[in-house]
Amino acid sequence: MDISVIVPLYNEAESLPELEQWIARVMSEHGFSYEILFINDGSTDNSWEVIEELTRRNPSAHGVCFRRNYGKSPALQTGFERAQGDVVITMDADLQDSPDEIPELYRLITEEGYDLVSGWKRKRYDPLSKTIPTKLFNATARAVSGIHNLHDFNCGLKAYRNEVVKHIEVYGDMHRYIPFLAKNAGFKRIGEKVVHHQARKYGKSKFGLSRFVNGYLDLISLWFMSKFGAKPMHFFGFLGSLMFILGLLSVMIVGGMKLYHMYSGHSYRLVTESPYFYLSLTSMILGVQLFLAGFLGELVSRNSTERNHYEIAQEI
Repeated sequence: MDISVIVPLYNEAESLPELEQWIARVMSEHGFSYEILFINDGSTDNSWEVIEELTRRNPSAHGVCFRRNYGKSPALQTGFERAQGDVVITMDADLQDSPDEIPELYRLITEEGYDLVSGWKRKRYDPLSKTIPTKLFNATARAVSGIHNLHDFNCGLKAYRNEVVKHIEVYGDMHRYIPFLAKNAGFKRIGEKVVHHQARKYGKSKFGLSRFVNGYLDLISLWFMSKFGAKPMHFFGFLGSLMFILGLLSVMIVGGMKLYHMYSGHSYRLVTESPYFYLSLTSMILGVQLFLAGFLGELVSRNSTERNHYEIAQEI
């Protein structure tokens, strides 16, 4: 099979028939063998009834229905697990992503040799309240991930080699950072294509401003796991040792200053009257706690079943 199209959706019943017909037309015009996987993320409208009708009408269309709303990442992961096409395309169900982009995305994967190609909606039909935070979010993601050639990490329209989606795990809200996940899994050929962005035709966006706060926290988590997930002592142990040494030196300085004033005949205060003494003790205590956190992290990591799991590209 050439292409698997994964469409995660939540309350998009109005747009689904038009989207299915559009995808089918593009596939027919270019002679692709394909499947469409509609992942219904616990919709409360009649999205599932529409999907059932579409699957009866089109043998290449399939549906998965969650019992409740889990989020976009679980929907994508479910689609990735079931995808059989050589190239996997993901797109949103709101008709803002154009299926006409599929042939070129397919070519970039199969002929240009990319592992992943992400869409870039250079011209967007979104309000400033959404576009400005999006620019800040993407600038931060580029800096942290080291993938500097992507302008839109969270674009729903992406293409992957099938091998990529089988070797990454999308969970929580990590769908925003799939290129980062792919890079961490060893897939370094990540490209970008300018794609057409259409104004929403039906309904309204299901995402609020809270996604930017959650996205920032997820980015920090992903950065930490990619750098120190298998060696937490290198992070916590270093910080803990640094804070403990600084605190110890500060205590010694405070004590040394008191001894100096005592033996030189100058007036002096009790060590416990100095705020620097308590700051130094706090630093030492935090240092010990951070060091212990790294030690416990190492114990957990040592017992992990994934500790010695490595992605192997080839073997002869």
